[in-house]
Amino acid sequence: MKIKNFFFFSIAIVLALVVCIDATLLISMYFTDIVLPTKVFVILSVVLFVVLIIIINNGVETYINFRIDKIYKQVTSLKKRRIANINADEFDFLARDILKYSYKKKQEIKKLNFRENYRRDFLGNVAHELKTPLFTVQGYLLTLIEGAAEDVEIRDKYLKRANLAITRLSEIVGDLDLITKLETNDLKLKIDTFNIIKVIQKVFDLLEMQAKKRNIKLRLDKFYDIPEFVLADEAKIEQVLINLVMNSIKYGKVGGVTIISLEYVDDEKIAIHVSDNGEGVKQEDKERLFERFYRVEKSRSRDQGGSGLGLSIVKHIIEAHEQTIDVESTLGEGSTFYFTLERG
Repeated sequence: MKIKNFFFFSIAIVLALVVCIDATLLISMYFTDIVLPTKVFVILSVVLFVVLIIIINNGVETYINFRIDKIYKQVTSLKKRRIANINADEFDFLARDILKYSYKKKQEIKKLNFRENYRRDFLGNVAHELKTPLFTVQGYLLTLIEGAAEDVEIRDKYLKRANLAITRLSEIVGDLDLITKLETNDLKLKIDTFNIIKVIQKVFDLLEMQAKKRNIKLRLDKFYDIPEFVLADEAKIEQVLINLVMNSIKYGKVGGVTIISLEYVDDEKIAIHVSDNGEGVKQEDKERLFERFYRVEKSRSRDQGGSGLGLSIVKHIIEAHEQTIDVESTLGEGSTFYFTLERG
């Protein structure tokens, strides 16, 4: 705690002590015949408060001065003595303390710089992502207000486009809320045993229409005649699969295929692979795929929609399960995202 704040801290401590002492006195008076007048009781409390404040503050100041004086004497004595007569233990002890303090402060500065850079980048990305749909909606509405609303065809077209922009805005806000909860550990997982094959099939059914628009087939690598149970939060893993499959649909090859396969890692873990035969990504892009708002191709990605937070959310959900996620990709051949789960 900073020294300049200690006085206020000591007041809080003394208040707590005085309240405890007063409570003890009142309880004693209640069970005995001793009676103190209210005026005397208040005076005693005030005097006790002042005395404790003086003792605590003077005591701490004396202790700090004592420690500083001791360090100063040690350093001074080291200066005066010959190197041959220096006690190595004393010097090592003092050096370790100084190095430990220096390292701690460097780490604090490094952490503060990281947080500041993260805050600046995050706010810049959020502002950039939000302004596009906002300006789109504003542009369409202003056009309608200025007279275009009289043309039924133009009015309907602009209202539909404005609604699409609002939908994208809602997705961004929802994803921002979710990723904030994930990063602050405010999102509680409901761990249970469930059949991952059933969840995969549900995701395929949900995204069937989006896949058909690009003539992409969604399928498992083989027929699974028995359930494959995992231990996780079913709703969150479903969201992970939706984000990964949706990503493969957006950036996969038209007329291609998205395949989900299962692989036993060991007796305790199973790996789920989501593969496509799309364009793939470069090595330098692969290392940043899970960053917030990162897009491999900015213009093409924005045309595809989405908040730019999907893969980052996936990573946070998997890590919240204390599992791992990674990606393998070859430019021009496709990508495979894979993550592990505990077997049920």
